[in-house]
Amino acid sequence: MLIRIDQTAAEPLYEQVASSVRRAIAVGEAAPGERLPVARDLAASLDLNVHTVLRGYQLLRDEGLIELRRGRGAVVTADASARGRLQEALRDLVAEARRIGMGATELTALVTKEMQ
Repeated sequence: MLIRIDQTAAEPLYEQVASSVRRAIAVGEAAPGERLPVARDLAASLDLNVHTVLRGYQLLRDEGLIELRRGRGAVVTADASARGRLQEALRDLVAEARRIGMGATELTALVTKEMQ
């Protein structure tokens, strides 16, 4: 799995780390049970602070895509593939809504209507 960031992008670096892992999970590059790179090693290879990588990993943990285990590191969860695809689709949906000027309230109402 290749994790890439763009130091010049407006998106925060920790979010870029999380997005890169999300995409890898969504397309099957990172399978359930697979270990992610150790935060310290990834930070060194990307020329980032280790806390930046850990913050990205924490986002993924909060989304249920990875588990953070002391001594074992970050591991992709069993249901991460489906969640990863959904998370990417959701990010695309939000980006499209912003592009056409739709606010959060209107988008939420549309999603709620579709879920019923």
